[in-house]
Amino acid sequence: MLLGHAFAAPYAALHPELAFVSVDGEGVSGYVLGALDTEEFEERLEREWWPPARQQYPETDNRVVQHIHHPPRTDLDLVQRYPSHLHVNLLARTRGQGVGAALVDTLLDALAQRGSRGVHLHVRHHNTHAIGFYRHLGFTEVESTPEKLVFGKLF
Repeated sequence: MLLGHAFAAPYAALHPELAFVSVDGEGVSGYVLGALDTEEFEERLEREWWPPARQQYPETDNRVVQHIHHPPRTDLDLVQRYPSHLHVNLLARTRGQGVGAALVDTLLDALAQRGSRGVHLHVRHHNTHAIGFYRHLGFTEVESTPEKLVFGKLF
C-alpha cells in the first residue's frame, strides 16, 4: 500500500484523465499514469497530497517514507523541454505482448491532445528491459545520473 500511496495513487487522484489500465482474464494487468505539467503536478502534490500522507506515515529511514517527506523536484531545464512525465508498470504475465506499448501510446495521445510538447521518464540503470522498451518506443536518453537514466520524447 505504501508504494502505491507514494507512486501511483497521486496520479489517479489528481489527474484521473491521464490514468489508464490494462485488463486481461485475470484482472488488472498494468497501468500507465501521467501528468501533463510536471511542475504544476509537483506543486499540487506538495499542497494537496503529501501533507495527509506525511501524517499517515511518520518520518523513518524507509526509502518510500523519505520520498513522501522529502520528495525530489524535477529539474526545471528538463520540464521546459519535456513538460509531461509518465510511469508505467505491467505484471509479468502481460509483458512482451504489446500491452505496455498500447498503454504508453494511449497516454502519449492524451498528453498531446491536451497540448503537451514532450514527455520524460526515469528508469534505473539495472532495468535493461525497460530501457530497451523505451528506446523501442522512440524515447531517447536525455540525462544520466549514477542512479538513473532520464528518457524523453518530443511530440
